[in-house]
Amino acid sequence: MPTANIEIKARCRDLAAARERVTGLATSWIGVEEQVDTYFQTRTGRLKLRESSRSGGQLIPYLRPDESGPRRSDYQVIACPDPGETRRLLLELLGLHTVVRKRREIALVDNVRVHLDEVDGLGPFIELEAVFDGSAGEEAANRARVAELMQALGVREADLIDGSYESMLRECGA
Repeated sequence: MPTANIEIKARCRDLAAARERVTGLATSWIGVEEQVDTYFQTRTGRLKLRESSRSGGQLIPYLRPDESGPRRSDYQVIACPDPGETRRLLLELLGLHTVVRKRREIALVDNVRVHLDEVDGLGPFIELEAVFDGSAGEEAANRARVAELMQALGVREADLIDGSYESMLRECGA
């Protein structure tokens, strides 16, 4: 089922300090996982196969503008019981765009997922994702919630990233 979120991604100078601030706000900690995201060539949007140490394989098509600040992302998560075969088939059909490897700590602050990421080749980041049903009224409320959490967690406008990990890796030639 398609879902939406309002999200930000920002550079994080000190993951330990960020973890401490998140701990003071978190309603729960989901845990730590290793993720490998394989991005495929597409004409529109993005398509990634996520292989996670906690949740297995997931195929995730999504549409999101590359802009800094809270932005909307429309996506779908499709369980993928055989990620190896799915990767092989999609590589053959679409071609490889980029592979992103990261260690991710995940916490929840109400409906907002907080990700503390250590991305191979890029370094530490923090992401906020406020999940909602896609309605306009919910979108405005979640934009405000993300802005509020940015302030509470000390995320500065100057630290915001307008692209994705995959676009950043391609830009730096990693």
